[in-house]
Amino acid sequence: MVRLLALVCAIVGVDTVFFSALTPLLPHYAAAAGLSKAAAGLLIAAYPAGTLIGSLPSGALVARFGDRTVAVLGLALMGVATLAFGWSTSPELLDAARFVQGIGGACTWTAALSWLATAAPESRRGELLGTALGAAVVGALFGPVVGAVANAVGTGAAFSAAAVADVFLIVVAFTVPSPRPQAPQPLRAALPALRDRQVMMGSWLMALAGIAFGTLDVLAPLRLSRLGVSGTVIAATFLCAALVESGLSPLAGRLSDRLGAARPLTVSLAAGAACAIVIPQLTSAPWLIGVLIAGMPFYGTLFAPASALVASGAQGLGLNQGIAFALSNLTWAAGQSIAASASGALAQATSDLVPYTLLTAACLGTFITLHRGRRAPYPRGLAPGQPRAGVVDGDGDGDGSCTGGGESSGNAC
Repeated sequence: MVRLLALVCAIVGVDTVFFSALTPLLPHYAAAAGLSKAAAGLLIAAYPAGTLIGSLPSGALVARFGDRTVAVLGLALMGVATLAFGWSTSPELLDAARFVQGIGGACTWTAALSWLATAAPESRRGELLGTALGAAVVGALFGPVVGAVANAVGTGAAFSAAAVADVFLIVVAFTVPSPRPQAPQPLRAALPALRDRQVMMGSWLMALAGIAFGTLDVLAPLRLSRLGVSGTVIAATFLCAALVESGLSPLAGRLSDRLGAARPLTVSLAAGAACAIVIPQLTSAPWLIGVLIAGMPFYGTLFAPASALVASGAQGLGLNQGIAFALSNLTWAAGQSIAASASGALAQATSDLVPYTLLTAACLGTFITLHRGRRAPYPRGLAPGQPRAGVVDGDGDGDGSCTGGGESSGNAC
C-alpha cells in the first residue's frame, strides 16, 4: 500500500505540474508563436478541454483493461505530448499537444485514483485519497517553478527532462501490484450511479470545488491587483493557500474515515460560504490576502470526502471504480471550466458580488441538502437498522445515507 500510495501521489503530482507549468511560460509562447490574446486563451483552455473529453473514455478503458494499463497509457500520452510541446512553436501543434496532455491527465487521474480506491481498506480510504489529493496540490505549487526553469534553460530541454520523469513512472508502475481487471463494464453501467445518493453527492461536491476555484482563480487576482498588490504577492498568496490545503486534505480524509463524511463536509461548506460572502466586501489588501489564505483551502478539503463518497457508492453498486472516478473527473472539469469563463463575464456585466453570491448559495444549498439526507425518514414499515430496499446504505445505520457518525459508519463512507 505504501508503494502504491507513493506511485499515485507521483502520478497526480506530475499531472498538476504540467497543468500549472504554462502560466509563467505564456508570454514566451505568445512571442515565439505569435499568439494573440484569443489564441493564448485557446492554448490555456486546451488542457481542461482534453480532460473533459477524455474523462468518460478513460473510465471505460479502466473498466475493460485495468488500472495500471490505463495509467501507463496516460503517462505515455503525457510524455509524448510534453516533448512535442517543449520543442514546438506552431500554434496548431502547441494547442494539439496541450489537448493531448489533457487527455493523458484524464487517464492518469481516473486510473490512479481508481487503483488506490480499489486497493485501500475502507477504514483508510478517505485518508489515502486525501493524501493523494494533497500531493496533487504540491504538484500545482511546483508547476510554475518548472515553467520558470523552462524559461531560463529553454522549453525543449526542460520538457524533455519532464518526459523522462514520465518514462520513469511507467517503469515504476510495473513494479507495483495491480488488481486483476474485473469483467468489462460498458459506460451504460454508470446509469444506476446517476440515481445513487453517494455517487451523485460526491460528484457534485467535486463540481462545487471546481466552481469555487474557477471563480476565485479569475476574480481574486484581479481584485488584488485593483487594490495595488503586486504580481509577486498575488502568487505568494495563492502559494500559501495551496500549502495550507495540502496539509488539510489528508486531515479531511482521515476525519471522513473516522467520523463520517458529513462532519468535515459541514465545516468545509460553512467556511466556503463565509469566505464567498466576505471576499467581495473587503477593501483592504492585507485583510483580503488573509481571508484568501485561510478560506480557499476549505474548498480544496471537499475533494477527499467527495472522492470517498464516490468510491463507496461505486462499491455498493458493483460499479467499476474507474467509471465512477471518470464521472467525478468529468464534473470537476466541467465545473472549473464553466466557472472560470462565466464568473469573469458575469462580474464584468454586473459586479464581483454576483458570482460570489451564487457561490455562497451553492455552498449553503449543498449544506442543507447534505443534512436533509441525514434526517431522511424511514419508509413505512421499516424499522431503524434495516437497509432500505434498492438504496445503498453507506454507513450501515439503515437510513440509506452515508453521512452518519461513528467509527464503522465513517469507514463505510
